[in-house]
Amino acid sequence: MRSEIRSKVKGQRSQRANSVILALGALLLATPLAAQDEVGIKRGSAAPSAVLEKLDGTSVDLKSYIGKGPVLIEFWATWCPNCKQLEPAMHAAAKKYAGKIKFVGVAVSVNQSVERVKAYAEKHALPLEVLWDRKGYASDAYEVPATSYIVIIDAKGIVVYTGVGGDQDIDSAVRKALGT
Repeated sequence: MRSEIRSKVKGQRSQRANSVILALGALLLATPLAAQDEVGIKRGSAAPSAVLEKLDGTSVDLKSYIGKGPVLIEFWATWCPNCKQLEPAMHAAAKKYAGKIKFVGVAVSVNQSVERVKAYAEKHALPLEVLWDRKGYASDAYEVPATSYIVIIDAKGIVVYTGVGGDQDIDSAVRKALGT
């Protein structure tokens, strides 16, 4: 009985924490662009490691992608309107820069399941290698302020771009990582 009560209380705390995160994300998106420019992981810093899951349940460390070439990481959710707005730009950039930059999508675990993420990624043919951040390790390591958060890492493993929102210039951001 006690373990059931603890589990319920823990679940309620998690739901409250998720609500606070979402509210802060909405507030962030309502702030001027100059203020958004200063959120998340600091540009110029080394990209951190974080263990996630592939959609088949196997573990993968983001560090395995870093230092092998440029990487774009989008922190997204199936329910995120800004993420949906970014999809055409992501498709265009993936097509234009195929083989030049790795596209990774980190699905946050707030209000979605791995099954829902799989179905969405397949239905929309997302041009990302989709990973599942079940425990929030990547979101914490990259100081993710909200969904639609993009981090671009150059070939040396250094963060060269961060942005949030549906109207980011993905093409210009990718060119920063490629040095063009």
